[in-house]
Amino acid sequence: MPFRSNPSGDPSGDPSRSEATGLAPDAPAAPAAPAGPVGALDPVDPIDPDAAPPPPDPAHPHRTQQARTLLVIALGGALGASARYGATLLWPYTPGAFPWTTFWVNVTGCAAMGLLMVVLTERLRPHPLVRPFLGTGILGGYTTFSTYALDARGLFDGGRPGTALLYLAATLAAAMAAVTGAAALTRLVLGPRPARAEGGA
Repeated sequence: MPFRSNPSGDPSGDPSRSEATGLAPDAPAAPAAPAGPVGALDPVDPIDPDAAPPPPDPAHPHRTQQARTLLVIALGGALGASARYGATLLWPYTPGAFPWTTFWVNVTGCAAMGLLMVVLTERLRPHPLVRPFLGTGILGGYTTFSTYALDARGLFDGGRPGTALLYLAATLAAAMAAVTGAAALTRLVLGPRPARAEGGA
């Protein structure tokens, strides 16, 4: 009886089938899942590029992109915090009085945020690092919630509960009005939003 090679290892002796799969070696493979970046952002309306992971880029690994984002946020935060510190030197806080410096720092910072978001998300398509540098970095370092809370606590401890409550409520109301009003005014000054091309281009 002539010897027949069995490279597939199939016990039945059929060389056209694989021992592992039972399929012919030249059987078509299942179609691969379509490749695409997981969690990629819409280039027209990004959800939040400050927090959402960027799409994979072979030329810029994910860790490198994260490091760059953290670096620009740190630089912007240092600039914003320095600006706030300069404001406290120009207009120092008097214990027991209304904390006007912190109040106006937060209000002007919120107004700048409203203007910035309209310009960056509705009118321009800047470099991906511009928004974290200006928004999260500079304005995040310029505005302050911790000093706001400490000022209110100091007023309560100093026997000025009425001023403390007024400060807490006025800051929240003025900050919300500032960001909303600045965004609306910016849209009014810049005119109607440009129409998008077909397909979101």
